Amino acid sequence: MSTHRNVSLTVNGTLHEKEIEVRLTLADFLRKRLGLTGTHLGCEHGVCGACTVLVDGRSARACLMLAVQADGRDVTTIEGLAPPSGEGLHPLQEAFRDHHGLQCGYCTPGILMTLVEFLRDNPAATEDGVREAISGNLCRCTGYQGIVDAALDAARRLGAADTATGGRGRDAP
Repeated sequence: MSTHRNVSLTVNGTLHEKEIEVRLTLADFLRKRLGLTGTHLGCEHGVCGACTVLVDGRSARACLMLAVQADGRDVTTIEGLAPPSGEGLHPLQEAFRDHHGLQCGYCTPGILMTLVEFLRDNPAATEDGVREAISGNLCRCTGYQGIVDAALDAARRLGAADTATGGRGRDAP
C-alpha cells in the first residue's frame, strides 16, 4: 500500500497539485505545505474549533480531516475570506474589528469561518442562533459577547449588501 498520493485541490481560489503522505491532515497540509498559517491548531481533537475551514462551503475541522479527503474539493481558509482584490475586509471581519470580537486572536480564524457559513445560511441571525453556531468554538479571552455582537452586525451588513445589489452582495465564499 502506497504511503503517498497525488492530490489536487483548490485553496482560496488557487489550484494546488501536490504529492503528499496519505496520513497528512488538512491542517498540516495548509500550514506546512502551502504556508497558510491562519488555520490554527489548538486541541488537535476537533473540540476547540481553531482549525475550522470551509470545504465546499461547509465548515470542517482541518485537524480531523486528511488532506487526501479534500482531493478535488474547494477549501477556503481565513486567508481567503477578504475580497480577492486585497482591498478591505469581509463584512464579518469588519464587524469583529468594530465590536472588539477578538483579543489574542488565536481562535478568531475558526470562529470567523464557522460564522461565514452560519450567516450565509441564516441571514436573519438571532443572538441565540449565533451562540449555538459558535458553541463548538472555544475562546478563552473574549467572553463571547463581542463575538455575538459582531456576528449580528455582520448579518445586518450582509443583508444590506444583498438588498443594495439585488442579491449579489453576500460575498461569503
